[in-house]
Amino acid sequence: PGLSLFECAERVALPITNSCGQQGSCHECLVEVTQGLDLLAPPTEEERHLRGGFRLACRARIRAQSGAIRFRRLRRGDLPILDSGAELPAFRRAAPFDPAVTREGNTVLLDDDPIAQASGPLHGLALDVGTMTVVVRLVDLETGSVRATQAFENPQVFAGSDVMTRIAYDGTDSESTLRGTLIAYLNHAIEAFPCDPKTVYEVVVAGNSTMRDVFFGLDVGSLGRSPFRSLTELELLAGHRTSTSLIAPAQQLGLLTHPRARAYGLPLVGSHVGADAAACLLAIDAANEDRLIALMDIGTNTELLIGNRRRMLAASCPAGPAFEGGGIAYGMPAFPGAIEAVRLDGTDAPRCRVIGGGEAQGICGSGLVDALGELLRTGRMNPLGRIGADRFVLDAGQDIYLSEEDIGRLAQAKGAHAAGWTLVMKRYAADYTHIDRLCLAGGFANQLDLDAAIRIGLIPDVPRERIRQVGNAAIEGGTLALRSLTLRRELDAFVKTIEHVELEADEGFFDAFVEGCQFKPLGVPTWEERS
Repeated sequence: PGLSLFECAERVALPITNSCGQQGSCHECLVEVTQGLDLLAPPTEEERHLRGGFRLACRARIRAQSGAIRFRRLRRGDLPILDSGAELPAFRRAAPFDPAVTREGNTVLLDDDPIAQASGPLHGLALDVGTMTVVVRLVDLETGSVRATQAFENPQVFAGSDVMTRIAYDGTDSESTLRGTLIAYLNHAIEAFPCDPKTVYEVVVAGNSTMRDVFFGLDVGSLGRSPFRSLTELELLAGHRTSTSLIAPAQQLGLLTHPRARAYGLPLVGSHVGADAAACLLAIDAANEDRLIALMDIGTNTELLIGNRRRMLAASCPAGPAFEGGGIAYGMPAFPGAIEAVRLDGTDAPRCRVIGGGEAQGICGSGLVDALGELLRTGRMNPLGRIGADRFVLDAGQDIYLSEEDIGRLAQAKGAHAAGWTLVMKRYAADYTHIDRLCLAGGFANQLDLDAAIRIGLIPDVPRERIRQVGNAAIEGGTLALRSLTLRRELDAFVKTIEHVELEADEGFFDAFVEGCQFKPLGVPTWEERS
């Protein structure tokens, strides 16, 4: 009793990051207490910004004489890094190499303006700020090569697992805690790169509309209410700006870079279809595509884009965090210990593959899709999500299971996806057979079993040779933008032509959502229609 979790961790050689001398001011020793929260003293003043089981390890003190306390640190160095898909470069023509940062002798130039006298290397950072994971690349701006990549869990998770809860949190916080915590974690990543931080002269930022705007310190309240638009989009529509892209001095944002470095935020597509979707479009060269392509970036707020260079529609599907493990009893992100694949081969016990090969701790998105697909394929679950029991056991030894309540949450998340597909395809006056290429972006999509995803109606039944799992297309697009001013201008012009479809405003949304909650392939008639 009386010791902090930080002190206890030190005793067992469990390192926890901290840069304020355990004073509770840096917010970097964030942990999530998963067992024994009642054995700790109440939250301190320094922890007033935290919700749920999140505590600061240096402030959380033990008050009980005995008992078990479990907590998890936010993942940093041990996160698997998802790179771009192997076939992604085949989508693009040769990309121009004309970075904003150049050199004339020992003079470093940014947009042809001198900003430093230095003979060392020129570096830039490409940053993808996801709701759950942040990926950052170190790029050599003289050769265009990627020198290193890091990924870490977004520390803003203490405020909620989806953008709406973070918008609500940010609106009541006067200290910019979301932004400050993220910047602190990012600076640790920058310090860990194999370079002097002062050789970083530009940072290009991709991310959904909320994550990007929080990063730049903008008020995100307008993204939380109809018509759900960023301040930059509202100002563009009012004629007060010419682009939704953002520019700010990196030092002003608190980044450990050269003092005169610049941060550039990629433009938004519209509403909650953000700069990460724009980066994906750049990665697949959509602005020069004649075929009908579809891009789906699955996450807490799935972005769906369908079209080509002549016409493109975009929609955000408010799926929530279920397919990333949020709200599911044993759900978790795709970290070591997560069940990532499930097979039912006629026996009662499913065969599960666990990330990292150790004991299962929970189940991540690809495992959830597999489980639903297998339950449906073997008749253990009907299209309405009924399994005829309270739970389906995935790992008896670790007591990990799916309940009907879990399946109901997944059905609602899938319903949002299905409604997006139905209404956008209808608006485009096309059907699924017209899609020449379906690109699935992001970590979740990269691990999907396509047969299971099609069986439950998460993605349309497009011929497999037309489907490409393109990995982290957002970080690839951000890297391309870092390397080329030409591509930035091209992307900025292209996103202004994209039509945003407001799903909830469509009179057919409710019907499409309800039908989409059924676990059946997209486009298959409902039971009532068949009868």
